[in-house]
Amino acid sequence: MPSSTLPYNGGRYPGVTRVFPVAAATRIDAGTAVVLNAAGYAEVASAATGKKTVGRAKETVNNTGSNGDLSIEVEAGVFEFDNALSGDAITIADVGLLCYWTDDRTVSDVSTSRSIAGRIWNVDASGTIWVDTRVLA
Repeated sequence: MPSSTLPYNGGRYPGVTRVFPVAAATRIDAGTAVVLNAAGYAEVASAATGKKTVGRAKETVNNTGSNGDLSIEVEAGVFEFDNALSGDAITIADVGLLCYWTDDRTVSDVSTSRSIAGRIWNVDASGTIWVDTRVLA
């Protein structure tokens, strides 16, 4: 599983850090993928449509209050994520294509009922998928 210390492939790919208001009753852990919901509030990525990927959480935030009571620092860049299983798995042939969230740490090549995670940057020998999250859906 990817580390919450935000690893990079062979060095640091330039990233941009931004701050977003967090959705009500939402906990986002450091190192997990972050999306914006239709109202513009940060949530944990999941297998759902209509979300916009903004990057990976740099910190853990637990907003027990209302929309926007707390904010979170998110870095957009190239990060490692787990590969989906079996028929949804990404292969080296998919490099350069878009991939889609199955959960906050896993990506797939299947778009049905899923939001865009980003562009597949690399598939390493261990099967880890490197995703450029700077692609906004």
